[in-house]
Amino acid sequence: MIRRLILVALLAVPCAGARAQGGPRRVTVAVLDMGSTPTGARVTERVAKLLAPADSATGLSVLDRGMSGAAARGVGYAGSLNLTLGEARTLGAAVGCDFFIAGDAQTIRRSSSARPVYFESYATAFVVSTRTGRLVFWNRPAFTADTAEEAEAALLAALAPNVASYSLAIAKAAAQEEQERFRPAEPAPATVLDLSAEGGANSGTDLREPAPYRSLRPAYTDAAARAEAEATVDAAVEIDAGGEVKDVRVVRWAGFGLDEEVVSTVRRMHFRPAERDGERVAVRVLLRYNFRRPPKDAPVKTQQ
Repeated sequence: MIRRLILVALLAVPCAGARAQGGPRRVTVAVLDMGSTPTGARVTERVAKLLAPADSATGLSVLDRGMSGAAARGVGYAGSLNLTLGEARTLGAAVGCDFFIAGDAQTIRRSSSARPVYFESYATAFVVSTRTGRLVFWNRPAFTADTAEEAEAALLAALAPNVASYSLAIAKAAAQEEQERFRPAEPAPATVLDLSAEGGANSGTDLREPAPYRSLRPAYTDAAARAEAEATVDAAVEIDAGGEVKDVRVVRWAGFGLDEEVVSTVRRMHFRPAERDGERVAVRVLLRYNFRRPPKDAPVKTQQ
């Protein structure tokens, strides 16, 4: 009788495992360190704790922070919030997650003419997809107070609704990516010369590259100004044989509304068509925009 019970128990174990494996796959999320400051450490810990229980009912699973951090450092990640799609995919793959949250959190002493001394605590958070390398969500809650302790306490208290937004953004992006996997393949596009990579299709050919009739400069956004952000946005732009912009894809993102500003600006541009051997051709080019913090006394442009 005892041998029969043991045999039944052993047979039951693989069945239970098979049911677990046959269930819906959980989306994995890694919370990377948000800076080396004490505020950064406390915000990272708070985000991870808030995300884990909240996500238990949404199909998300938060990875161990120690292992995630070690894996990120192992591929040379040092906290950058200005990554190419390829760099983001490589980082996420090294960590072993479907999405990762990276950011920067600090408490800073500030002063102004209206307020001689005060403190600001902020937490910039970027939610990134490993599969696509895209930035799917970002925000930057910030609070000021007369003391550093009060400012940080206000920030930590306000993280719960922000973390809920991260969870919703991940769930939405995961569902969209799953749909894209099973979407029917689109017809192959007409031949487009790819000039976006170094040593592209113009090598050894009589090629006249496209040129804008009027150069437009994307605005430095209010959100970037508040964060005092400096970043580079790269956009792969497809220009048809008539010189019109057909597609714009951000391949190095920066957040703070700068990516959307670049796409909006490029779509308003018109180009002298590219020519190859005297024939107009469609091309793909890489446009790079460097955003630098303007002087404090300079007005911030929010519209082009």
